[in-house]
Amino acid sequence: MLTVGQKAPSFSLQNQDGEMVSLSQFKGKNLILYFYPKDDTPGCTREAIGFGALAMSFKAHNAVVLGVSRDSVVSHKKFCDKHKLEIPLLSDESGQVTEDYGVWQEKKQYGRTYMGISRTTYWIGPDGLVQKIWENVKVAEHPEAVFFALLDNKGA
Repeated sequence: MLTVGQKAPSFSLQNQDGEMVSLSQFKGKNLILYFYPKDDTPGCTREAIGFGALAMSFKAHNAVVLGVSRDSVVSHKKFCDKHKLEIPLLSDESGQVTEDYGVWQEKKQYGRTYMGISRTTYWIGPDGLVQKIWENVKVAEHPEAVFFALLDNKGA
């Protein structure tokens, strides 16, 4: 797992439209990079819609929100179209970025142990350093909590 103050690992991933998106594109901006387990599941849908509803507010404070999961570009496109999502979703099918960010973890549910994405959000500052980390996120108020943290810190 990364720590606050650490340089964020670089990445280049395709978004839901098949366009390459890289960390380097956000130099000078705040990047909210949130990792979620699966497209079109109840919690992930609520989180994506919540961040999308605040997308313009984040933008007004020099911040961009990106979602990342191991789902395919095609899955992301269907998810975005179905829910009219307002934020880009990045496909990490190889799992390299989820590994680099330390969110691919052992999980337990209903007595079963498996590997999956631990719902985690990173705030990466304009200098490329991790400003804040939210682990084991509960989706209900999470997008607002991230936005208010950005406001409290005046956008870093």
